[in-house]
Amino acid sequence: VQLVESGGGLVQPGGSLRLSCAASGRTFSIYGMGWFRQAPGKEREFIGRITWSDGMTIYADSVKGRFTISRVNAKNTVYLQMDSLKPEDTAVYYCARKSSSLSGYDAWGQGTQVTVSS
Repeated sequence: VQLVESGGGLVQPGGSLRLSCAASGRTFSIYGMGWFRQAPGKEREFIGRITWSDGMTIYADSVKGRFTISRVNAKNTVYLQMDSLKPEDTAVYYCARKSSSLSGYDAWGQGTQVTVSS
């Protein structure tokens, strides 16, 4: 499967941004899709995940209540809606595939930069 993120950019604090992650190729092998981010000098951070079949979501505490993950199965696309953005949300954001409930994330997109600054 190939994953391509889009939608990053510069936004002011308190603003919103929606990222997209389009999957192509072996999309039937998707159990779930996760979002991660990595800020300069920091380790990669798990943001949340959506299960492909039923749309169930989980979120990291750092983004709970501000970020929302959704998917459109027919488009093989997952979204990350980010509201009430803070400067500390600045990072490169990645989507990744989880091919089964027991597997890790084994396919990654190239990442998209999100910068929150006034």
